[in-house]
Amino acid sequence: MNINLQGESLRKAVKWISNEKKYGRRDDVIVLASEASAKFDLSPKDSEFLRRFVLEED
Repeated sequence: MNINLQGESLRKAVKWISNEKKYGRRDDVIVLASEASAKFDLSPKDSEFLRRFVLEED
């Protein structure tokens, strides 16, 4: 059983995107956000927040 604290998956997704960008991945941030949403099984609400967050940070 996989139990995540509230928001833990979102934090992991943000960290993953940051590392991907840091180590030279040149994909569009929207692509990275989409991949992270699937990888960390984010809810639609968290996925939308992540997409907006990476757009603002980029």
